[in-house]
Amino acid sequence: MKLSIRDNSVGLRLTQDEVETLRKQGVISARTGFPGGRELRYELESSPASVAPAAFFSDNVLTVRLPETAVLAWATTEQLTIEGEQVLVDGEKLTIAVEKDFSGCRRLGEENEGRG
Repeated sequence: MKLSIRDNSVGLRLTQDEVETLRKQGVISARTGFPGGRELRYELESSPASVAPAAFFSDNVLTVRLPETAVLAWATTEQLTIEGEQVLVDGEKLTIAVEKDFSGCRRLGEENEGRG
């Protein structure tokens, strides 16, 4: 699972195996370690209680939660993306996008990937 964060947008890209794991198990997670033993964990959840994509950040864990019905439809069709917006406390919006990454296509702001 690839994580992309830029301004007020969060994106996740999943391989075919990860999409299938999310469909079957309802959650996938990953982590990135940093010096000093710190880490950023991120996870994607499929929730029957969710009605729209939403993101939460607590205790160094970014959780993106998607409606289970949307995940099931997305995982079993040619649909490439689940998108949504979440209103923040200050009235701004957080854009959330979860994409299939089956062909290696560049998406979600990767125009600068690989540049130092």
